[in-house]
Amino acid sequence: MSKKLEGKVALITGSGRGIGRAIALKLAADGARVVVNDLDAEPAQEVVEAIKAMGGEAVACIGSVSAPDFAERFVGTAVEHYKGLDIIVNNAGYTWDSVIQKMTDEQWYAMLDVHLTAPFRILRAAQPVIRSLVKAEQDAGLRNIRKVVNISSVAGLFGNAGQANYSTAKAGITGMTMTLAKEWGRLNTTVNCVAYGFIKTRLTEATADGNATAEIEGREIKVGINPDLMTMLERSIPLGRAGTPQEAAGSVYMFCIPESDYVSGQTLICSGGLTGI
Repeated sequence: MSKKLEGKVALITGSGRGIGRAIALKLAADGARVVVNDLDAEPAQEVVEAIKAMGGEAVACIGSVSAPDFAERFVGTAVEHYKGLDIIVNNAGYTWDSVIQKMTDEQWYAMLDVHLTAPFRILRAAQPVIRSLVKAEQDAGLRNIRKVVNISSVAGLFGNAGQANYSTAKAGITGMTMTLAKEWGRLNTTVNCVAYGFIKTRLTEATADGNATAEIEGREIKVGINPDLMTMLERSIPLGRAGTPQEAAGSVYMFCIPESDYVSGQTLICSGGLTGI
């Protein structure tokens, strides 16, 4: 039985850990060749080796998606190693929360940079490559549907206290999605968005005192959620629990397979039924 993504080249930001890792493994399991990205070499290479162990193909592109030269390097890695580009998943990100009166310019721009400017730069760098590939395919009488999946959040759809920066960036990515769906239809490329609710990752795990931190791009960022708050959050979810990275990956996968070839410009909420915050 043939795999639905056999031979496709997939670029996935933030795919060394958490949801991104689950996306990379799921697409690879269905035949995609993956360009894995992470801030750190070790987790990225671990995912590359995991994909190779299952008989797939993968290569790592290390670095921050916020770096000015990252987009060209990322797209260039796909072209250099696999001579193609079929799927782009803009997944990388984190949160840096504060109420607006205490939020610094650094916090504001950090969220816009990683969640909105980075996807913009990646898609801008990818467009000439996709256009050239489409032209060659048309000249050969072929038609290949390419896929872009941007990652948003229920915070971007409904807002969330303490996340003016994150919510704004995640709202922006839905606007970019709808715009590029109109621009890239002529390139036989669908552009869709997945808005996540509460998904359990290292950034949202319960911590005893709620004061755990992680170093992200040279900054000590508070991560994790107080167990009592987590219990309250899960009670607000109709399915009664947070989602897993594998479940989150499934929603992205749906936009990458042929069954969604005529779906574009849409935002799918993956939240266990949560429709507000």
